[in-house]
Amino acid sequence: MTHSPFVRPRALAARYHEIVILGGGIAGTSVAYHLAKLGKKDVAILERNTLTSGTTWHAAGLIMQTRGTHSLTEIAKYNAELYDALEAETGQATGFKRNGTLGVARTKDRLHETARNASVAKSFGLEAHMISPAEAKALYPAIDASIIEGAVFIPRDGQTNPIDTCMALAAGAKQNGVRIFENQEVKDLWRTPKGLYQLQTDHGVIEAETLVLACGLWTRDLAARLGARVPLYAAEHFYVVTEPMDFIRPTLPVLRDTDGHVYLKEDAGKLLIGAFEPWGKPLAMESLPKETAFIELLEDWDHFELPMTKAIEIVPGLADAGIAKFFNGPESFTPDLLFMIGEVPGLNNLFVSAGYNSEGIEYGAGAGRALAEWIVAKSPQMDISFVDVARFHPFQINKRYLHDRTAEVLGLHYKMHWPSHQPETSRGVRKSALHDRWAKLGASFGEGMGWERPMWFAGEDQPTNNVYSYDEPNWFRHTAEECRAARADAVLFDQSSFGKHLIQGRDACRFLQWLCAGNVDVPVGKLVYTHMLNKNGGIETDITVNRLSETEYLIISSATVHPRDTAWIRKHIDAEWNVTLTDVTSAYAVLSLQGPKSRDILSKVTDADLSNESFPFATSQVIDVGYARVIANRLTYIGELGWELHVPTEMAQHVFDILWEAGDGNGLRPAGYHALEHLRSERAYREYELDLTPVDTLLEAGLGFTIDWSKPCGFQGKDVLDAQKAAGTPRKRLLSFKLMDPSPVLFREELIRRNGDIVGYVSSGVKSFTLGSSIGLGYVKHADGVSREWIDAGNWQIEIAGKLYDADASLQAFFDPKGLRAKV
Repeated sequence: MTHSPFVRPRALAARYHEIVILGGGIAGTSVAYHLAKLGKKDVAILERNTLTSGTTWHAAGLIMQTRGTHSLTEIAKYNAELYDALEAETGQATGFKRNGTLGVARTKDRLHETARNASVAKSFGLEAHMISPAEAKALYPAIDASIIEGAVFIPRDGQTNPIDTCMALAAGAKQNGVRIFENQEVKDLWRTPKGLYQLQTDHGVIEAETLVLACGLWTRDLAARLGARVPLYAAEHFYVVTEPMDFIRPTLPVLRDTDGHVYLKEDAGKLLIGAFEPWGKPLAMESLPKETAFIELLEDWDHFELPMTKAIEIVPGLADAGIAKFFNGPESFTPDLLFMIGEVPGLNNLFVSAGYNSEGIEYGAGAGRALAEWIVAKSPQMDISFVDVARFHPFQINKRYLHDRTAEVLGLHYKMHWPSHQPETSRGVRKSALHDRWAKLGASFGEGMGWERPMWFAGEDQPTNNVYSYDEPNWFRHTAEECRAARADAVLFDQSSFGKHLIQGRDACRFLQWLCAGNVDVPVGKLVYTHMLNKNGGIETDITVNRLSETEYLIISSATVHPRDTAWIRKHIDAEWNVTLTDVTSAYAVLSLQGPKSRDILSKVTDADLSNESFPFATSQVIDVGYARVIANRLTYIGELGWELHVPTEMAQHVFDILWEAGDGNGLRPAGYHALEHLRSERAYREYELDLTPVDTLLEAGLGFTIDWSKPCGFQGKDVLDAQKAAGTPRKRLLSFKLMDPSPVLFREELIRRNGDIVGYVSSGVKSFTLGSSIGLGYVKHADGVSREWIDAGNWQIEIAGKLYDADASLQAFFDPKGLRAKV
């Protein structure tokens, strides 16, 4: 039975369950377990073979709680907590033990990165001890300590048996009413006219109100039958198991040698040596054996040679060890190395839990809980926007794109996680109409949602390769010059990657009034900076709204969250609204002319009156620029006088050329996204995904001025904000920070201390070339409210890789706090 995903076949007589989960691995059993714990009784798991088949059965079973970000650490920490208690609850042994993780660093850069991660652990009360090579040797006598700079030891980490752990989750689910059906292959699936999901199996048709796809490698193709995009791709994943070795004890910690691309764990008196080699081997689904439940692929010693060589370097005794087993099995990977959970855009009650990038055991428990809470509450109950399945652009389902990117993504697990790291594969996908102009000017391009965007400019015929660093990457000197030009003269940014949505219809105004916290019922040509909120008052979008007519609005959002913004708006358009949404991103190139001399430059190429009186800040006009008609928005994201010019794409090169010529003699320079980030941070402008997330409210983010409290219709989430406002000073607040020492560099995730106590962490940070030291934004918490008096009375410090640096804290930006420069 085959059909188009866009044609709804008639509903068939079927056996009904409220929630059906496809997949009996760690992802599916975890969701089922947590749904049952939340009181959902009519839940069924369908497994095409037997539980744990597919990929769960061959997982290494490592449990590491400390991650590079607070959000991921929150998810990973829960795994160890659950696995530790699961056997006592269910009676099913899991094999879980807390033998600890020893992460060694062969270079000073890796040691610094390791220390930064250890600082994150402190926010959660996790033990993470930075130790010397000699101390590492005492914990793991077999290592060659002479080749490492130091290590981290996390004593409450450990390992578990993947099969037994999955069976324990299944047992817990069954004990709470979940039904599990093995050997139930889904031959076809569709959505009925009533919005239910039906699944054709060998044993008949099964119907569900809610469907969860947790099918590992097979999720992409099953989802595609429903018209859903789930971009994941398979790769070969390797490990070997040695013969027994004398030094191995059950208490031996898991050894992670990320510089060597390998991990080693005790396995019944033997060593399991696994790898995340620098470049992986992508694997087309068509090449997998179709009828095999427990898939094993061919050995490839040539591919495994590098990690095995590195394993022998760190544990020399392996040179004489016999190999009992070489294992090669498939795993699934995503384009950004983050798993995906959540509701599929456009298909109500269709959820996904997949793409765990060979870390399903490490994230399965926490991800399963988060998804179960989402299903039951009808919305996420924690910040999982960064792993939301809605984050991907339609082109990212392309198999060629996924094949090429997967080779790189697998290796990124153990490569250095440099700030501003740029992918190397699947590049050149989306280019601005001005790409060649920027390239000629010496642009170093980065990638954002597939867009090639200038990050920094080296100058004509100069090298544009990135040399990464936690201290001073090679682009700092170039970015510093771009920032100086922006503050003193003028710069030109290419922001064509902006997401652009056209909202039209009789109800366009009423619809946006309900969805946005700000007032968008404004005169034509007025620009409104506003946000769409969830029912908990959390921030779901960070947008600019341009009223084009009584029934038309242009919504502008960041490129990296554009697909998610699209999904959020579409989700709220139902039969009640006479509204249409059109993605017009490709229709306009965007040139952002910013800086004190921007009015002088733009005046040379337009006859429009650009004075404050005729063209005030936060307004929009259609003007002539050269021969082109453009939408000119007087806005800034850097805190300077400036205009964002939305130019018909076919006229973009003409407008660029005449602007560039007009800028000659006015100090006009090209500027990239690094400069944009440094400059916006100086003015404390917020960035979505960093400073604004679905668990932050506008009052906590210091954006209360964007709220229209008096709109007659109200807005979604207003009741929560009303209660928060009535409660007085928020207990959580986004503050600006400035380091007193000019040397250290802030990026994100650094701990914030007040009088020695951890009270928050930096959400985004940069080296300010204007102010001469690092600045950042970060949320802090205080039970009695984050008041100005509490801020001023505190002694503030930022912890970077275990070292403390004195800082100033402020409710306002440290540069132009009143925002006067943009309104001259």
